[in-house]
Amino acid sequence: MVDGEVRIYSCGPTVYNYFHIGNARPFITFDTLRRYLEYKNYKVLFVQNFTDIDDRMISQANAEGITVRELADRFIREYYTDADKLNIKRSTFQPRATDCMDEIIDMIQILVEKGYAYPADDGVYFSVEKFETYGKLSNYNLDELEDGASDRVNLNNSKRSKADFAVWKFKKEGEPSWPSPWGEGRPGWHIECSAMSRKYLGDTIDIHCGGQDLIFPHHENEIAQSEAATGKPFVHYWMHNGFININNQKMSKSKGNFFTIRDIVQKYPYDVIRFFILSSHYRSPINFSDDLLEAADTALGRIRNCVDRLSFFIDSRSSTDPENRNGDPRADSELKEAIDQAKTMFFNSMDDDLNTADAMAGIFDLVRNTNTAIDNENVSSAVLLKAKETMVELCDVLGIKATIQEATPQKVEDLVEQRTQAKKQKNFVLADEIRDRITALGYSVSDTPAGPKITKI
Repeated sequence: MVDGEVRIYSCGPTVYNYFHIGNARPFITFDTLRRYLEYKNYKVLFVQNFTDIDDRMISQANAEGITVRELADRFIREYYTDADKLNIKRSTFQPRATDCMDEIIDMIQILVEKGYAYPADDGVYFSVEKFETYGKLSNYNLDELEDGASDRVNLNNSKRSKADFAVWKFKKEGEPSWPSPWGEGRPGWHIECSAMSRKYLGDTIDIHCGGQDLIFPHHENEIAQSEAATGKPFVHYWMHNGFININNQKMSKSKGNFFTIRDIVQKYPYDVIRFFILSSHYRSPINFSDDLLEAADTALGRIRNCVDRLSFFIDSRSSTDPENRNGDPRADSELKEAIDQAKTMFFNSMDDDLNTADAMAGIFDLVRNTNTAIDNENVSSAVLLKAKETMVELCDVLGIKATIQEATPQKVEDLVEQRTQAKKQKNFVLADEIRDRITALGYSVSDTPAGPKITKI
C-alpha cells in the first residue's frame, strides 16, 4: 500500500449489448466509492475493464455478420453514452482484454512454468488443487465443487480435475485467435482480469469490486491465478454489491423482466436511476419497480426544490439586507446546528461500509430543517447559503446533481412581470389569465413575501 493512494479494480461489462440495471449497480456504487475517497483527498487509481472477447461476444458478432472487434467498438461507445449520463467518472484506465494479450500470455507462461497450469487437448488449464488455499474467498470446499461451476468453462475429459478452469482456449472454427506458446487461441475469462489488474495496478491491489455473483468462480479464480503467479497477496479488501430483483423476481430474459439502462431511460431520467441505486446499502438486495423509481424521482425532486427555494430566497434577502444585519442569532444557530448534524450523519454513514442510504437520510434531515428555516424571515441569507452549499457538496460526493441549471425563458419572465403589474392594479382576472399562459409554457408562479417565484413544472 502507498500512503495517500488507493488502487481499485472493478469488473466491467462484457460489451456485446447495452448494459442492464444489474450492471449499473456496481458501476454506480463503486464510482461513488471512488468519489468519496477522492473527496477525502486520496489519490485513487481506478481500473475498470472491458471484456471484449468471450463466447457471447463471438456468438453475437457471428449473428450480426460482423467482427468481434466491430461489435466491441459499438457497445463500448454505447457504454460511455449511458455511463456519462449516469455521472459515472471515466476510469483512470479502462483496458480491453484484447489489448492486453501480451500480459495475459505472460501470466499464463509463469503459471505453466511454476506447475500451476498445464496444457490439455483443448487449451491450457489452471490446476485448482495445486493452489492450497483455493476457496478462501467463497468458502467453497474443493471436494464439493460440481461440474460446470462456471458457465464460461467448457468441461473436457483431458482436464485433470473437474474444478480446473481454462486460462487459454485453443482456436475453433469461426473464432478470433491470437498466437501463443501453446497454440493459437484466446484467453479464458478469469485470466483477463488478473492480467489487466496486474498491468495497471501492480501485484497487490487495495480494493477489488464487483457483483455478488462474481465471488465464485470469477474472483476465486482471480485470487488463485494472481497469487500463484506472483507469490504475493492479490487483494487487501473485497467489496461485492447485492443483487437487483425486478418486481421481487430475479431478472432474466426468459421472464421478460430484463431491462437495459437504455430501456429504463425511456421512462425515467438517468439521474433518478443513480439516486435509486444509492438509496439502498450496496450489499443489500434491491428491488426494482415503477413504484420505487417514482419514489426516487419524488425524493430527488425534494432536494432540488429545496436548493431552488434557497437560491431564490438567498438572492431576495441579500438584495434587501446585503450585510445580513437582520439575521436572528437564535434562528441562525438552529440551522447551523442542523447543517453540522447532517454532515456528521453523512460522513459517519459513508465511513460505515459506504452506507449511502443512511448518508442520504442525513441530507433529507437537512432538507426538512432548511425548508422550515426558509419560512423564518429572521434566518440570515449567509446561513441559508451555507445550507445550500452543504446540500450541493454532499450530493456531489454521491455523484448526484442537486441543482439543474436552466435559465427561465425571457418570455416567461416578461409574463411574470405583466402578472405582477396586473395584481398591483387589482386586475385579478388578467393576472389569472397570465398565470394560465405561464402554466401552458411549462412553468408555475407563486407569490412569496420576497416576490414572485418561478418554477419549471
